[in-house]
Amino acid sequence: MRWWDAFQRGGKQAIKSRPTPGRPPRLTGKQKTRLVQYLLAGAVPRGYQTELWTTLRIVELIQKKFGIRYHRDHVGRLLHSLGWSCQKPERRAIQRKEAAIEEWKRRDWPRIKNTPRGWAPISPSSANPASS
Repeated sequence: MRWWDAFQRGGKQAIKSRPTPGRPPRLTGKQKTRLVQYLLAGAVPRGYQTELWTTLRIVELIQKKFGIRYHRDHVGRLLHSLGWSCQKPERRAIQRKEAAIEEWKRRDWPRIKNTPRGWAPISPSSANPASS
């Protein structure tokens, strides 16, 4: 009956839906802009061994630079609101030789790809010893 009482007191304007403001953000707009600049500068200049930004590292960065504590789960939501997304780095060997890989793709891969069923054995007996 609250909505009816509100309608009686204030008309349609009184029962119009309004967004709930929620808790005010801890970081100001200016601080968020500075955070993005820190992240773009890289993790190595901040003292980390790799360029990988984890939520835990970002929590530490926010704590150190702005004196504000965030939970690592909330940092993910904060970054998402800034247009960033979670990225998983590709695992590649340090010894990787790009030129050799490109040569293999150019020379060998078309031959392998054009065989019947790709890389699979042609004879069923060689694939399953129990079938003989």
